[in-house]
Amino acid sequence: MSPNISLVRDGKKFMWDGRSYASSDEALHAAEAYRNDKFEICVAEEDGQFLAYTRRVVNEVVMMTQ
Repeated sequence: MSPNISLVRDGKKFMWDGRSYASSDEALHAAEAYRNDKFEICVAEEDGQFLAYTRRVVNEVVMMTQ
């Protein structure tokens, strides 16, 4: 299996977390940890494996000067 590193859902780009899960429950459990860290999550199934995809919108950019 060679999953897509990213996918687009509802016009939003999500990035794969790099792991495959045996069940949707397992993938959702892992994705919840990302949600708790302020990520949006998406779970997809590919070839019988479940994949967690995440995205986070940058709300603030801090510029450091020297």
